[in-house]
Amino acid sequence: MLKSLSSSLLVALTLAAPVAAQQPPAPPVIVTTGEGVVKQAPDRAWVTIATESHARTPQEAQRMDTDAMTSVIDKVKALGIAGDAIQTTGYNLQPEFDYANGKQTLRDYLARNQVQVRVDALAKLGDLLASAVGAGATNVSSIRFDLKDREAVEREALRRAVRDARARADAVASGAGVQIERILRIEEQRDSSSLPPRPMAMTARGGAMMAESAVPVEAGEIEIRAHVTLTAAIR
Repeated sequence: MLKSLSSSLLVALTLAAPVAAQQPPAPPVIVTTGEGVVKQAPDRAWVTIATESHARTPQEAQRMDTDAMTSVIDKVKALGIAGDAIQTTGYNLQPEFDYANGKQTLRDYLARNQVQVRVDALAKLGDLLASAVGAGATNVSSIRFDLKDREAVEREALRRAVRDARARADAVASGAGVQIERILRIEEQRDSSSLPPRPMAMTARGGAMMAESAVPVEAGEIEIRAHVTLTAAIR
């Protein structure tokens, strides 16, 4: 019985050996990386606006801050900003204390309301900043520029990256005296630096800006980058 099993195993191994030997060797390859860059003026912005109110009681602080934020939102909407472009991103009501001689004494209560506003017409951004502060906003910050059709620009950057990687592969092949037979693989390398790179901040407190003159804002350009790795078989 054991002899029969040994013979069968030997036959199986003998038959398998030629099959393994028939596998073709991996083809020689060239691996290159490519980068695509698209620069474009932004056509959209986000800005964070907050109000803060101090009072002796939490109810009064909340009432005062509600009135302040309502005034700010009314001013923002009056500039043509749609309601769905305004989103509450934070609300806080808390006591504030003074500390002296190791003792804690209640000073007042602070209410803070924060909204994020999407501005689809950049020409309105300067007026919005000034109007918000004039209406009672105490903090304007985190201005972020972006593109409405970011995906289309990202795809164009990706196309340029692939062309760049292919051109580099052609140059390598030419220098080595070989030819590219076919493209085996193209891999996109996600680049977090393509996120909107222009945060700005402006803070006004205690009515520091009384006049509602438009705030000068320069949007500049947004740079979208794409990176790919290309693997090509050569002969």
